[in-house]
Amino acid sequence: MPRFKPVDKRRLFPELAAILGTKLKPPFGVVLGSPGEVAELVGVLPSSDVTCFQMDLFQADRLRVELKESGNFAEVVTAPDLWDLPARVQTLIYPVPLGGERGLKLDMIEQGYHALQPGGTFAVLSPYEKEEFFPQALKKVFGKVHRPMAGKNAVLWCQRDGDRERRRHEMTFHVRAGEDLSLRFVSRPGTFSYGKFDDGARALVEAMEVKAGERVLDLGCGCGTNGIMASLKSGPGGFTTFVDSNLRALALTAMNAKNLAAGAFETIASCTLNEISPRSYDVVLANPPYYAQLAIARLFIERGKRCLKPGGRFYLVTRQVDHVFEIMEEFFGPVQGEERRGYVVFPGTV
Repeated sequence: MPRFKPVDKRRLFPELAAILGTKLKPPFGVVLGSPGEVAELVGVLPSSDVTCFQMDLFQADRLRVELKESGNFAEVVTAPDLWDLPARVQTLIYPVPLGGERGLKLDMIEQGYHALQPGGTFAVLSPYEKEEFFPQALKKVFGKVHRPMAGKNAVLWCQRDGDRERRRHEMTFHVRAGEDLSLRFVSRPGTFSYGKFDDGARALVEAMEVKAGERVLDLGCGCGTNGIMASLKSGPGGFTTFVDSNLRALALTAMNAKNLAAGAFETIASCTLNEISPRSYDVVLANPPYYAQLAIARLFIERGKRCLKPGGRFYLVTRQVDHVFEIMEEFFGPVQGEERRGYVVFPGTV
């Protein structure tokens, strides 16, 4: 349960527009946010010079649809980092979700500073009437914090003054891969399993069988743990393809794979999996997110099977056991799940 009463941010947009008219200037940038909310925000900005930043291809595509349907225009840029926008903006607006990841909020504040032109403004739209997190977090990066909406404290803004060194928000964790080998992974906010080796991923790695020289496909790779551990089993003659819709996750995967000498690999940014060649892999690993109402699990199962060579092996880990079981049997026939670490790993063969 949220600690504070949430605000309907749609009611804030007209008030925000009034503030923008006198204090904030284009070019504008919008940091993350839900597609519908961002499209509505774009509609009240006093300029069409707007760039919307997303890290995930799926969210970016949804945003483009929302913009088109609402009749509003903005450039949608998908990238691993906010500070790597094609050009610095004068005003950044961050429509913060209810709840959300603390580390990602801190990261967007830090990166937002560097994505701004000198003297530019960073504005936060909070979903809470009483906002306690952002005033202190913004002050550490920007210094002075303004609260133009008296009594509501739902909008805060700061200005970039001077310069500061870039600081990444990231965490490392270690995964044991045998008695004498410990692998060090770098993770960053906004990606799956930030700062830890998730028990579901651990269960998947424990259950998978990978032989020397095999080709491995890691669907929903996150920062690369599963595919990298599989690549160590496939050895110098193997090959690993990492796929994710989150561009930050893929950047981390590439870095971790190089640092850990994972062997030959490639990364593919995709939310449809259409780019992957069929009948090309000996092993497919799938760790779908649980919030997607089974749509992604079905996509991983359907496309994963299509990508397997004859005799290939498919492994999927889930907590949505009953529903995923039905989808697995639809594509692979009778399957037997294996319970590990509070999850179930379903194997399939073709």
